[in-house]
Amino acid sequence: MTNLIFMFAAAFSGLLAVAVLGRLVAGPTVADRAVALDTMNTLVVGLMMILAAVYDSVVMVDVAIVYAGLSFVGTMFIARFIEGEV
Repeated sequence: MTNLIFMFAAAFSGLLAVAVLGRLVAGPTVADRAVALDTMNTLVVGLMMILAAVYDSVVMVDVAIVYAGLSFVGTMFIARFIEGEV
């Protein structure tokens, strides 16, 4: 029963990622696209954590942590580029 709930949460998270993809493509400004990209990265990290719980995989948790760190660094570079300091 618990795996069914986790799989429903993973499917819903994937659906939200697809919805955010629309904002990423059609965002009116670069800042909107940057926020959409950061949101999508957060959803992917959450999805990886949910699937790690479903499949009882510690390796997937490690990959999610590394992905979150790289996503944070990437967001900081994008923010500095938008601000014009690069």
